[in-house]
Amino acid sequence: MLQLPRLYTILDAACFPDAAAMFTAAEELAAAGCSLLQYRNKSGNPLRMLHQARELRARLGASAKLVMIMNDRADLCLAAQYDGLHVGQDDLLPESARSIIGPTRWLGVSTHNPEQLAEADRTTADYLAIGPIFATSSKANPDPVVGLEGLRRARELTRKPLVAIGGITRANARSVIDAGADSVAVISDLLRDPRKSAEEFLRILR
Repeated sequence: MLQLPRLYTILDAACFPDAAAMFTAAEELAAAGCSLLQYRNKSGNPLRMLHQARELRARLGASAKLVMIMNDRADLCLAAQYDGLHVGQDDLLPESARSIIGPTRWLGVSTHNPEQLAEADRTTADYLAIGPIFATSSKANPDPVVGLEGLRRARELTRKPLVAIGGITRANARSVIDAGADSVAVISDLLRDPRKSAEEFLRILR
């Protein structure tokens, strides 16, 4: 069973004014000691996404300790030589994704309720995500808030590594780990001064 880092950093292209700003933030996150980074781009065209994914790999891939995860796109995961793929409820089915990326790359699945989590637990996914734990602004139409109690229930339903996502900040991250998450996924609270913010997260999550 794989071991997730406590901090699961998500680099969402929509949160940056341009690609250069995103690349700079990624370098700062890596310099802070982040060991996993997911590249997420919900609106870019495939060619631009591939270029950005490869550029991120080129800038950060020198570190063998940094795991690079592609959001949604199994084809781009392979083309950019990423270490894993993360799919949501509206993306490829986990087993379809697995057939594309092969047996050795990491595969994560997003879930939003106990039924989805139980179903994902029966797949070949290496880890599961549950959320939103708290209210979040990173999605236009977020699913209902799960809360810490929902997270505790999710923990009881799977032995796979569990990532909590949605509205997680430095102020509440420790409570999320204490409720049973193996890792916390963060987008918004890493945007301002990424290196300093990530360093603070890593101290809190020790």
